[in-house]
Amino acid sequence: VQLQASGGGLAQAGGSLRVSCSTSGQTLSGYTVAWFRQAPGKEREFVAGIFWTGDSTRYSGSAKGRFTVSRDNAKNTVYLQMNSLKAGDTAVYYCAAEKFGATTTVPEVYDYWGQGTLVTVSS
Repeated sequence: VQLQASGGGLAQAGGSLRVSCSTSGQTLSGYTVAWFRQAPGKEREFVAGIFWTGDSTRYSGSAKGRFTVSRDNAKNTVYLQMNSLKAGDTAVYYCAAEKFGATTTVPEVYDYWGQGTLVTVSS
């Protein structure tokens, strides 16, 4: 499956952004999808994930309470709503997918990756 991340941009601290992960004509049904991010000079880190059934989500400690991951299988899209943004959220955000996978935090488990979308939060 080919993933396309979009929706990044510039936001002020305390503001909100929503990034999307979609496919071009392929279904996301049956895929667990996760969001990772990578800031300059840092390792890629897990942000949030949604189980392929859509009834279970997982968040990193820094995302919990501020970010919400959701999916719309009819639109073949997974969203990451980011609220109360902080300067430390600045990074390239990647979506990744694994067929019938668990919402693991380990990036190597995911077989499919989008190209990333840059989120910049100004303080």
